[in-house]
Amino acid sequence: MGLMDFIKGELIEIIDWTDDSRDTLSYRWPDEDKEIKNGAQLIVRESQVAQFVYLGQFGDTFGPGKHTLTTDNIPVLATIKGWKYGFNTPFKADVYYVTTRLFTGNKWGTSNPVMMRDNDFGIVRARAFGTYDFRITDPKLFLKEVAGSDHHFRLDEFADTMRSRIVSLFSEALAQAKIPVLDVATQYSELGGALLPLINPVTTAKYGIEFATFVVENVSLPPEVEAAIDKRSSMAAVGNLNDYVKFQMAQGMGSGQGGGAGGMATEMAVGMAMAQQMMQQSGGLGAQSTPPAAPPPLPSAAAAAIPELLSTADAAKALGVSEADVLATLEAGDLKGKKIGSTWRITRTALDAFLKS
Repeated sequence: MGLMDFIKGELIEIIDWTDDSRDTLSYRWPDEDKEIKNGAQLIVRESQVAQFVYLGQFGDTFGPGKHTLTTDNIPVLATIKGWKYGFNTPFKADVYYVTTRLFTGNKWGTSNPVMMRDNDFGIVRARAFGTYDFRITDPKLFLKEVAGSDHHFRLDEFADTMRSRIVSLFSEALAQAKIPVLDVATQYSELGGALLPLINPVTTAKYGIEFATFVVENVSLPPEVEAAIDKRSSMAAVGNLNDYVKFQMAQGMGSGQGGGAGGMATEMAVGMAMAQQMMQQSGGLGAQSTPPAAPPPLPSAAAAAIPELLSTADAAKALGVSEADVLATLEAGDLKGKKIGSTWRITRTALDAFLKS
């Protein structure tokens, strides 16, 4: 082998790289410490960008196509190296291939609970996880802030590097969007779309990447907060349930079901016990925000099962509640009665009026 063949073997004439890994984000082309020949061919395939780096400084960027490396094609590198009148000698530079296709189905999640400020519950701790799709939009910024000088930067390394940053961005975007916790748990599909315009400007400016989709699959809250949400849902339904129970009582008494007067009186007592319990859960017998619908007057058969003058024990039995509940209702004035000495007497008319209230 002659001297010219030896020199030719030490020069790079073609720079080309094919990605068959499907998980490579950036790859430093192995030059084996050789120099690039003037007029060498650079091949960049679809979904690739080639970035030149000279002595730690970013040079020229090439998109898909076949490029001949001359002074005209590498003006940035020519300026950095100081070629004033072109170059005819080989030169040394690192070439990084950056993959610009869409990377889909990447997982994200909080390793520790995220603190959130909520208008309903104050400060709460939430855990969240989901998936995201992203692509590299600024190769220089990506290499500088994310991949660094890694010669082969893969998705698993990206996930480790970006996990805490993505969670931080999610927390900041969620706080900025001011989405209540109650809505977060019921609007996962809309939540990701609402957060994208808040997350992308930051990731594009800081890391040179853009999220195509950001999916929130689950947001879980501490058990005590979930219990409070369940209780609030139950309390909100009390008023309607109370109307429904009274309506069912009226329907049963009007149709004569339940085995005669005694059966109808029993149905009335059971229904009133359920209504009494639900009204007490909502803050007292008179705490409903919407007045319940009044049932029709008691049928004569049901009325005959109740004495004209009742003691507190009789009233408790008729209503299906404890005598203490009847006394508390009398003291509150919700049930009308007359106190004689230390005992109360309730008329059937007062009891009927209470049932209509």
